[in-house]
Amino acid sequence: MEFIVNKETKTVSITKEFDAACDLVWDAYTKAELLDQWWAPKPFASRTKVMEFREGGRRFYAMVTPDGQERWSVQRYKSITPKTNFKFFNAFADENENLQLPGSDWDFSFTENGDKTTVHVSIYNESLERMERILADGGFVEGTKMQLENLEELLATLSEKGAKQ
Repeated sequence: MEFIVNKETKTVSITKEFDAACDLVWDAYTKAELLDQWWAPKPFASRTKVMEFREGGRRFYAMVTPDGQERWSVQRYKSITPKTNFKFFNAFADENENLQLPGSDWDFSFTENGDKTTVHVSIYNESLERMERILADGGFVEGTKMQLENLEELLATLSEKGAKQ
């Protein structure tokens, strides 16, 4: 995994190659039943309340702590080019979907290379203060690594199931 922070441009760039076909990786990023299996770093869980993967749609979900506390976020889909790219605006929220601004713009690109898929994510933060707050304790970096490990495990399991069919 490549993880680059650029404070001048207020961006974080993440690039990761997966040993899975693009269709499978795309589904893992765009279907609630799969997202909820990997999006949260352990021991947290991801629970999607609303998933409308379409331009103008949204995902409203919570990161749930082991003791049941919920930390809500909203992702509003801005553009979707199937199997290659999607973009959303992300912001923390309360349980009633009231946004806590500022937020960030996420841009996901998918590139297939044989039986591998590279995902590149660019995250632009509206404010340097928000970006620094998220990065301050290393939680975002470590959490992202854990999420992507969860995704690798899920993709391996799904690939094995697909190969057996």
